[in-house]
Amino acid sequence: MMDAIVKEDIEQIKKSIDREAFRGKSVLVSGGSGFLGSWICDVLSELGSKVICLDNLSTGVFENVQHLKGTKGFEFEKADVCTYSRNPKVDMIYHLASRPAPEDYQKHPVETALANSEGTKQMLELARKHDSRVLFASSSEAYGDPEVFPTPESYEGRVNPLGPRSCYEEGKRFGEALCKAYHDQYEIDVRIARIFNSYGPRLRAEGFYGRVVSRFILQSLNRENLTVFGDGSQTRSFCYVTDTVSGLLAQIGEEERSGDVLNLGSEDETKIIDLAKKIIQLSHARSGLRYLPFPPGDHLRRRPDITKAREMLGWEPKVGLDQGLSRTVKWFNKSRIQ
Repeated sequence: MMDAIVKEDIEQIKKSIDREAFRGKSVLVSGGSGFLGSWICDVLSELGSKVICLDNLSTGVFENVQHLKGTKGFEFEKADVCTYSRNPKVDMIYHLASRPAPEDYQKHPVETALANSEGTKQMLELARKHDSRVLFASSSEAYGDPEVFPTPESYEGRVNPLGPRSCYEEGKRFGEALCKAYHDQYEIDVRIARIFNSYGPRLRAEGFYGRVVSRFILQSLNRENLTVFGDGSQTRSFCYVTDTVSGLLAQIGEEERSGDVLNLGSEDETKIIDLAKKIIQLSHARSGLRYLPFPPGDHLRRRPDITKAREMLGWEPKVGLDQGLSRTVKWFNKSRIQ
């Protein structure tokens, strides 16, 4: 799944980061054939890193990294992060393995909770053996249903530990706590990224894996009505994949950042109803809207405070929503007709 759009975006990512921080490094990416993981594998491979792409393909798509097969220094390993038993010597570890879509993780709550608990432990133990640097991909879901906007990293969250989304929300919170414990007790170099609603090419749209941007795009291209939950007034802060990946690379590439927790996302808040209308317009569809009941446990607002990322990394999103959606619609349309 490498085409002109993805290639152009990879070049933009490479221009925005310190390439020398990754040249010649060995990096393990858990969840490496997933949405964000595959982009990280692509960029690191082009920068000359040795990459181990670890994925059990429960939600990841091998086609996302198939073009890297045979590339010098790239290795795909089909395995479950929770039971990972190999001991490769790596300089950096990205732990992204998890079921990210609510419709999916609510059908697989045990696997979701374990990926962020036992899976995190496995990655931290590997880091402990080799003094590796670890980035744990947490989520805005760690804040639960916040009451403070924009939401800073210091906000402690409002999460229902027994709610329908608890396997993911509390899984991410425990993963963060475990990273902090390993940092304090064993001096492991850990960094935590709380990611807000990333989207772009390779975001799965079908079945239970679809998230709102990809679902809306696929529905509009198929001339179906877009399914809006509730009245569509709930908001999210959508961040294009190049900006998210640039932030993730910058956060692990920086020296002397052990223990940092950073929000990575867009400061712009978008109502879901407005997102639907934008996608209908950009895809030149004649789709309408179909309203469904608001899901139990869903959240009304998302808006990060990215002051820390801006000050510590010099990072902030560069791709506006209209530009990012236009590129994503174009990619989905090309993929659909190929």
